[in-house]
Amino acid sequence: MAPRNARNSSSLPGGYKEDSSKGPMLRFEDSLPKLPVPTLEETARRYLKTVHPLLSSSEFESTTKAVQDFIKPGAIGSKLQEKLLARREDPKHKNWLYEWWNDAAYLTYRDPVVPYVSYFYSHRDDRRRRDPSKRAAAITTSTLEFKKQVDQGTLEPEYMKKLPISMESYQWMFNACRIPAKPADFPVTYSPAENKHILVIRKNQFFKVLHEVDGIQLNTSELEQQFKRVYEKAEKAPGVGILTSENRDVWTDAREILLKAHSSNAAALKAIESASFVICLDDASPVTLEERAHQYWHGDGSNRWFDKPLQFIVNDNGTAGFMGEHSMMDGTPTHRLNDYVNNVIFNNKLDFSDPSVRSNLPEPSPIKFHITKEVQAEIERATKDFTEVIGAHELRVQAYQGYGKGLIKKFKCSPDAYVQMIIQLAYFKMYGKNRPTYESAATRRFQQGRTETCRTVSDDSVAFCKAMGDASVEPEQTASLFRRAVEAHVAYITAASDGKGVDRHLFGLKKFLGPNDEVPAIYKDPAFGYSSKWFISSSQLSSEYFNGYGWSQVVDDGWGIAYMINENSIQFNICSKGLGSDRMSFYLNEAAGDVRDLLLPTLEAPKAKL
Repeated sequence: MAPRNARNSSSLPGGYKEDSSKGPMLRFEDSLPKLPVPTLEETARRYLKTVHPLLSSSEFESTTKAVQDFIKPGAIGSKLQEKLLARREDPKHKNWLYEWWNDAAYLTYRDPVVPYVSYFYSHRDDRRRRDPSKRAAAITTSTLEFKKQVDQGTLEPEYMKKLPISMESYQWMFNACRIPAKPADFPVTYSPAENKHILVIRKNQFFKVLHEVDGIQLNTSELEQQFKRVYEKAEKAPGVGILTSENRDVWTDAREILLKAHSSNAAALKAIESASFVICLDDASPVTLEERAHQYWHGDGSNRWFDKPLQFIVNDNGTAGFMGEHSMMDGTPTHRLNDYVNNVIFNNKLDFSDPSVRSNLPEPSPIKFHITKEVQAEIERATKDFTEVIGAHELRVQAYQGYGKGLIKKFKCSPDAYVQMIIQLAYFKMYGKNRPTYESAATRRFQQGRTETCRTVSDDSVAFCKAMGDASVEPEQTASLFRRAVEAHVAYITAASDGKGVDRHLFGLKKFLGPNDEVPAIYKDPAFGYSSKWFISSSQLSSEYFNGYGWSQVVDDGWGIAYMINENSIQFNICSKGLGSDRMSFYLNEAAGDVRDLLLPTLEAPKAKL
């Protein structure tokens, strides 16, 4: 997580200027650099380097020719590059990629958001708040405190390598919703001043709960009383929320059916979509890490509104977690929110103790939908589709307790790159080869920056994996190969975070091809499709307050591997469509031990040449 302490602007490089009229949170926004466009030569060189370990020598020769033809002077590549450079300089675009990427990666994506787009965090147990009403009230109080800073623009910006990063996506955090539409969904935000309510869901029934009355925010005792009333009042209702788990085109049509069913359904939808955030009071008591992961990742599909960016889930046994919708906001802002919420709760940094409860607080008001036969048929179809989609997934949690960041730093390795190599080694153990792997790299140091692909597989990572399986290679040599692989990974992710990855650039160039233009050989080359088919989709967000974090694979024959690197543990959340997640979990455990055993002798002999 980026450091959050305030910076003295005089210590920042000259290009960063503060605009105090924007408020503390957005004060650097306009002086952040624009996302760069790498040179064609730079991307060509880096691209060929990333595909080399994935191809045979004849395939690589053919790919090299396609790349060289694309970038030679006067060829199509240079024409597309000129157009892309012009778009970057156009004042209409703060970020040449932003709209294109939001559309292509999220808003035009038609598969269900759950499980393919949404993600979850599992919170540590709060032993002082086993009662779910108490837990929900503390989470709500803490979230409202964070919301206040976002709404007022006083939240201190985050920093990467001591430089401020874009805070623009925070505008999509509260009082926001994704709306289904064809051919592309769209996001909406509502005025926080006019919508001072949260959405509470229990037994599939929606309740509007005000979080401010007569200009005064409800204190924790008042919120607790409101949640207790929801528990008392809720009766099993038809699962309208499950409609949001559908294919986006199906949900678009179902939403129209819902709106036509009765004139009051529009107001019910608006109450949901405009809510500050969602608290789901689930009729479940998960215990194991896998049970919790399933509960926060998707639950039963009904006690949710999957289009809301923030949903906190509280179970009957007091366990709690979070689910995020991904379209307008990546994981880093919601990670900061969840880390903040848990930090203030576990360290008692807010006053949760005021026992006073006002007598004039309105009751939680049920948000009612009129359900016709047609709407009921849509709910039944969505329930069947949800059960099938979720049933096809296997999830395992590998909570590796052997060591964590503490030991990895003693090995003088980047913890993230180190764990990426554990994942590569585990995959190699299972399949006998390495395949294209995605890790997300944050590009938030640029205006409206989101992510770039870090391509994990390199000649060095493959050499390391092969050496680990080859008894004839001396351990010292294998350790040296491991360090080279780690260095290669750090170099790529650094370049990607600096806007110099290959995937977004090649995507941007291709966007300028007209419908009648001939597609250049580089894009028709099998290596292009193969090298960006993510057999492993991976990402890291770590917090001592979480005991889980995860999401889905992105291709049917691939893996979703989310991981947390804490001081003394490494946790992997492993998702696949029936590829043997328990086996991958075993191999990750084994690979983590193998790498530790490989490097331990280097600690004992610090002067030995690696």
